[in-house]
Amino acid sequence: MKKNWTPRGERLRKGIIILPSAFTLGNLFFGLYSMVSVARGDLISAGWFIIYAGILDTLDGKIARATRTGTRFGAELDSLVDAISFGVAPSFIMFELFFADAQWSWTLSFVFVTATVIRLARFNLEEGGQAKKYFHGLPAPAAGMTLAAYYPFSQTPIFAEHLSAYPWEQIAPVGTVILSILMVSSVPYDKLPKIGFSTPRGIVNSIFVSTCLLTAVLQPRYYFFTALLLYIIWGLLRSILSGRLEGVPAGDILLDEDEDEVNGHGEIRVVDYRHLGPHGPTDPQLSNADSAREDLV
Repeated sequence: MKKNWTPRGERLRKGIIILPSAFTLGNLFFGLYSMVSVARGDLISAGWFIIYAGILDTLDGKIARATRTGTRFGAELDSLVDAISFGVAPSFIMFELFFADAQWSWTLSFVFVTATVIRLARFNLEEGGQAKKYFHGLPAPAAGMTLAAYYPFSQTPIFAEHLSAYPWEQIAPVGTVILSILMVSSVPYDKLPKIGFSTPRGIVNSIFVSTCLLTAVLQPRYYFFTALLLYIIWGLLRSILSGRLEGVPAGDILLDEDEDEVNGHGEIRVVDYRHLGPHGPTDPQLSNADSAREDLV
C-alpha cells in the first residue's frame, strides 16, 4: 500500500506547533515530581522542581509567540498545568512544612489553590489574546515559586545566622494568605522587560536581565526567593504610592501601548461576558477561540 507523502516543510511546521505544548508538559512533569519529592521528604528538590517548572512556563509562551504557533488548546493546557505546578504543588510543600500539625490549618493550602485557579481563569478571560504591559494581579507562577523557593533559601548560612530566629510558623500562614489575596487583586505587576540593543531602554533591560540570569546561576538559593519577594513588594508599593499620589493612571494599564498613545488617543478595553450565559454564546459570530479575547474599540 502506497504511503501518503507529507512535504518536509509541513512536517517541520507540525513539529514546531507541538514544541510549546512539549514545554508545557515538561512544566507538568516537574510540578508532579515536586509533590513526589515532598512525599519522600526531599523538600529542597521539591522546591527546585517548581522553579524548573516556572522556567519552562516562561519559555513555552515565548516559543509560541516567536513561532506564531499559539493556539487556544495550548492556552487552556497551560492554565491547567499551572494550576498544578504553581497551585497544588507549592501548597503541598507549605502543608508539609507548616500546616500538617493543626487540624484545620490545611485549609490555608486550599485558600492558596483556590486563589491560583481563580487567577488563571481570570487571566484567560481578561488578558488572553492581547499584548499586555502589566499582569492584572500577582501572577500565579510568581506566587507559587515564592513559596517553593522559601525552603532552599532557609537552608543557607545567611538565613541560619540572621533570619532563623523569626517566628516563621506564624509568618508562613500570613504570607500564604497575602499571596492569595494579591493573586486575585487588581494590583498591576510588571511583565519581563523587553530586551534588545536597538534602543537605550532595550540595552538597559538586556543588562538587567543578564545580571539576573548570572546571579540565578551562581547563587540560586539566595536569588530566587529574594528576587521574587522584592518583585511582590515592589508591585504592591508602587500600586499604593501611585494610587495615593497620582490617582488612577490614564488609559488601560494592562494594555501594552506607548505613553504617547495613552496620553493621546487611548484605547478602551472591553470584555464581552455574553458568551458566559447559561445558554451559551448569544452572538452567532462569537467562536470558541474568541471567548478569552479582549476586544478593542
